[in-house]
Amino acid sequence: MYPSRSRPDYGVFVAGLAEALRVRGHQVDEAVVRDPRPGALRTPFKYMMLTARACSLARERPDAVYAHYLVPTGLSGLLAARIAGAPAVVTAHGQDVENARANPFLNTLTRQVLRRSAAVIAVSGYLAGLLPPGARRVEVIDCGVDIDRFQPVARAAGAGPRYLFVGSLSERKNPRRLLAAFAELAEGSLAIAGGGPLEAELRSAAPANTRFLGRLTPDGVRDALAAADVLVAPSLAEPQGQVVLEAMACGRPVVATRVGGPAELVDERCGVLVDPLDVAAIADGMRRAARLPVPCQAAVDIAAGHARALQAARIEALLEELAHRS
Repeated sequence: MYPSRSRPDYGVFVAGLAEALRVRGHQVDEAVVRDPRPGALRTPFKYMMLTARACSLARERPDAVYAHYLVPTGLSGLLAARIAGAPAVVTAHGQDVENARANPFLNTLTRQVLRRSAAVIAVSGYLAGLLPPGARRVEVIDCGVDIDRFQPVARAAGAGPRYLFVGSLSERKNPRRLLAAFAELAEGSLAIAGGGPLEAELRSAAPANTRFLGRLTPDGVRDALAAADVLVAPSLAEPQGQVVLEAMACGRPVVATRVGGPAELVDERCGVLVDPLDVAAIADGMRRAARLPVPCQAAVDIAAGHARALQAARIEALLEELAHRS
């Protein structure tokens, strides 16, 4: 989960945390494989490369090893930490927890990571509640939002309401029901930013006044939010809700799933939480959110409490505490 030339949007929040720790004065060496392409042979090879890089860096005796994703990355982190004689901390992002819940073998490996890591970070309280038992210590720290990039801006000139979806065009992000809900509104416009396995189907079934923007860079997401009135994120489940935070930082009201992390961020002052399986509820949420002010100061204030610099400071404090104990 790291940005690459082919996927500049991939894992930007992980890279952002690394940079935020550097800004705070720390040396952060990265064991990264910039290749998001899957494959029966490619994926195991990528993780072998990742482990080799992590272990090579571990010989430089870091104070802590910080991994993202429980399995298999957390396993690489544990091995590196053992070589370094340093504590291992791993952040769970969501799909890794779902994988453990669905696959007994991955569940066993995940429990090993939880037991052997000095601490586990979950990106929301919702996700922390889904972790298998056995972790020594669990902290809830989300990945934060870059409030230097995502800043409140005035509503763009023009008629609305203008709705925006940002995310992978996959089953979990629930774009089919979003299109059905937009069709019920019979007003405004909908912009779809992202790519994925459902793209061709969605393009062919999209109602009038729907535009597809393709995959966007972080700056492209910022510009799309500035042009929108409401972000709609009706995922079937959302471990954290990164784009929800980004929209709120821009002062945009949101319609978000009530399943997962967004329920810990969104209240009636800045958005609407909806049942992602209920098309009528999504449509009603879109109508209600469109009546909220743009920019929405309540959204900006909440996002400010999740600024990436603040979250990096919390991670810093955890890593330093554990490093001093070891």
